[in-house]
Amino acid sequence: MHLILVPGLWLDGSAWEKVTPPLEAAGHTTVPLTLPGMESREADRSGISAQDVIGAIVAAIDAVPAQEQVAVLGHSVGAALAWAAAAQRPDRVARLLLLGGFPVASGKPVAGFFEPVDGEIPMPPLDSFEDDEVRGLDEAMRADLAARAIPAPGRLATDPVELSDDRRYDIPTTVISTEFTSATLHEWIEAGEEPVQELRKLRNVEYVDLDTGHWPMFSAPEELAKLVLQAVDRG
Repeated sequence: MHLILVPGLWLDGSAWEKVTPPLEAAGHTTVPLTLPGMESREADRSGISAQDVIGAIVAAIDAVPAQEQVAVLGHSVGAALAWAAAAQRPDRVARLLLLGGFPVASGKPVAGFFEPVDGEIPMPPLDSFEDDEVRGLDEAMRADLAARAIPAPGRLATDPVELSDDRRYDIPTTVISTEFTSATLHEWIEAGEEPVQELRKLRNVEYVDLDTGHWPMFSAPEELAKLVLQAVDRG
């Protein structure tokens, strides 16, 4: 299976470097993406739309030979981007994995909870995140994450994503909870919390837990790879 790996905000494709070896050892082809505008801190992100970013994921799906299966894994805001891309190719995605993030509703931006600064979304200081979010990151990992951080295109916070194909709700989906548990996630769903209401509509979904913080590709890469392999095997 071809595993397309979509990083969250502030990260490029190298974020998956500790996750890909066990996936490839199991016989899968990994495709870690560096999304438009995330090539470097100096890249020009001013004109990059949300659809440009989603289109890059769709292009990666389309590049997989028709006889090969595709799984798409998205982290954090990358989960919403992966969902939006899979929604454009529901007949090609055998398994969608949402890691620490949620499917975006049509008409909403993928990162509307951030405020762009000069056309970019800079990464906040790590000490501004909740303890659960940075759980599992030692000082060296935190320094590495901060050094990797690249501002994301600002239009991810403002461009609404338009989705029209209801077949997206039939895509087999694995939701991996990290800094919160799946039990907590179900409480949010039942309480009507807006960011998670699309999960109600999924017709083929499973929920699993990974006991770590928001960045498991750094804090728990081997455990993350095991969960991914289990999910795609079921797919």
